[in-house]
Amino acid sequence: MPRTSPTLSPAPPSTPTPTHCPYCALQCGMNLRAAAQVSDVVEVVERTDFPVNRGALCGKGRTAPAVLSSRVRLTEPLVRRPATGRLEPATWEEALSKIAEELGRTQEAYGRDAVGVFGGGGLTNEKAYALGKFARVVLSTSQIDYNGRFCMSSAAAAHQKAFGLDRGLPFPLEDIPRTGCVILVGSNLAETMPPALRYLTELKENGGKLIVVDPRRTRTAEQADLHLAPRPGTDLALALGLLHIVVAEGRTDDAFIRDRTTGWEEARSAAMGHWPELVERLTGVPLPQLRDAVRMFCDAGTGMVLTARGPEQQSKGTDTVGAWINLCLATGHAGRPHSGYGCLTGQGNGQGGREHGQKADQLPGYRKLTDPAAREHVAGVWGVDPDSLPGPGRSAYELLDALGGDIKSLLLMGSNPVVSAPRAAHIEERLRSLDFLAVADVVLSETAALADVVLPVTQWAEETGTTTNLEGRVLLRRKAIDPPPGVRTDLEVMHALAALLGHEKGFPVDPEEVFDELRRASAGGPADYSGISYRRIAEEDGVFWPCPDTTMDTATTTDTATATGGDHPGTPRLFLDRFATEDGRARFVPVVHRPAAEEPDAEYPLLLTTGRVVAQYQSGAQTRRVDELNAAAPGPFVELHPRLAQRLDVSEGDRLAVVSRRGRAVAPARITDSIRSDTIFMPFHWPGEGRANTLTNPALDPTSRMPEFKVCAVRVEREPQD
Repeated sequence: MPRTSPTLSPAPPSTPTPTHCPYCALQCGMNLRAAAQVSDVVEVVERTDFPVNRGALCGKGRTAPAVLSSRVRLTEPLVRRPATGRLEPATWEEALSKIAEELGRTQEAYGRDAVGVFGGGGLTNEKAYALGKFARVVLSTSQIDYNGRFCMSSAAAAHQKAFGLDRGLPFPLEDIPRTGCVILVGSNLAETMPPALRYLTELKENGGKLIVVDPRRTRTAEQADLHLAPRPGTDLALALGLLHIVVAEGRTDDAFIRDRTTGWEEARSAAMGHWPELVERLTGVPLPQLRDAVRMFCDAGTGMVLTARGPEQQSKGTDTVGAWINLCLATGHAGRPHSGYGCLTGQGNGQGGREHGQKADQLPGYRKLTDPAAREHVAGVWGVDPDSLPGPGRSAYELLDALGGDIKSLLLMGSNPVVSAPRAAHIEERLRSLDFLAVADVVLSETAALADVVLPVTQWAEETGTTTNLEGRVLLRRKAIDPPPGVRTDLEVMHALAALLGHEKGFPVDPEEVFDELRRASAGGPADYSGISYRRIAEEDGVFWPCPDTTMDTATTTDTATATGGDHPGTPRLFLDRFATEDGRARFVPVVHRPAAEEPDAEYPLLLTTGRVVAQYQSGAQTRRVDELNAAAPGPFVELHPRLAQRLDVSEGDRLAVVSRRGRAVAPARITDSIRSDTIFMPFHWPGEGRANTLTNPALDPTSRMPEFKVCAVRVEREPQD
């Protein structure tokens, strides 16, 4: 039976329930209480005591309860009827039996790896953990990955190479205003994480400097002391050029390099091949601005580099992030208070989602699937033979690309690749070619609409579970209300499917019980949660991992530590004494610039970059169902410079077709001088003819397997006007 500890029980209707926003990786604190209007399910009120957002919320968070309404969400299972070809209501028993039968039939006919599993960065830690276990224990398939591969996988790979450990931010957000200079690369915080903008405002109020690197003069870039607008795809050259100037001007921190790093000479030699004049030609950033950036960063006693999807979503994203890390190391802006490199994770649980088993090559606790000791430990917690665990499978895009080929059936939870995947028209075709597709989601997304079976599952306010925000702070989302009749949790779905597939034990439906197992599975791993408990999270406003508990007996859940957590304080700040490498030193990684996988030519003379707008989130599957958000951002657009508009004879609002080698997207023109004249921008939240990811290039980073969302060659054509 589920436990009834105070942290799990929903508050009475009149008492606000403290919880967290369902959207981005800030995981802003909020309170939920019974709605004053009958038409609403619940309403959001301020939670000023949570340190990350201190009560502030963006429009998405404030309107999140709108998606709880039965008017916009799924409330009963759907099964595609052969007679009509349409999705029609079904019982849970029929829907679950259909999934189990089809997955079993596929594996019997084609082998274990003919069934794939695709997860999401919005799943709680408990659900991500259970999904990874379900794939490897129940299905015995290696073919599992998740959409977080499209988020910060390049930064994660660079983190591992340089520091031996990947956590988005190695310090809390509260440290940002205390540093001397921040270089923000490829992030528009003002629109993607509005409550976080206050940290940059406070930085400037404290006398710190802000440098923003972005090909667009965004709302965030307008706050900068210095805005560098490089040509898309040249962030790597820019970082190397800055390091060249640091070396040439004698601004390296030689003592830090000597005492706390390795590999400097090789990295230095690689950087010196990128002299400032060459970098100016490659990036389009004027040489005086390059020197100003070095002066600001090096004159500051402390400094940080923060990257987001701009430099990371490239076919050389790992090397690009590595170059920015090298800049931090060379100047001594790492491994010290108020200094370091950090990645601004995008999805709500992008960090925790990959730490605990959704990723193709990882086991819970951020353990490597190829490590015999890791396999033995996790298999012991799961009660299976280590040799029964499959090896690493395909990365996200490669898995999606294999649908209908080697992979015949797919179980998908909490993702919408029809809109979010690169080369999206091709991925939609691959999904349609499957023998069988089952989707568990909150709403009937564009991907769910293609499924053979759709399962309606609970949302953030209707279930309890943990997430890990961009700081590495493990948080507790509390259940505030009951879901509509006919809706089940993802944990209940996996429990039922496991039982139908012959595994009646091992998949509990109580999230706290799942978390306790996760803690044991993670114990001793790089992402060690063993000292964290629901009670500690509730009492401490979250606990930073790693947080080990050396008293835990990993063979049982009955000890005191399991109920309360250990006495380790958690680790808000990493690397202050040593880095997580074998010798405790950070590693310089030598990198050199190379072009994007697809450069402009006579047929496709322009560059496309993509991103988000403040009123929509990711594929828009949920936010596009909120009237207030749609009023603010009703549809896609093509942003272009006035000079380009004049050359194309385009006026504001004209319908434009953007064409790449992969397809065509149509949206109205938005003319602005805040973008480079060789570049156009499209937001990626919408399906249909304005789907930006129809155009994007799936060229993969060789290390992270991140697709090159942020740069591809296109041409622009005027469409017939209405």
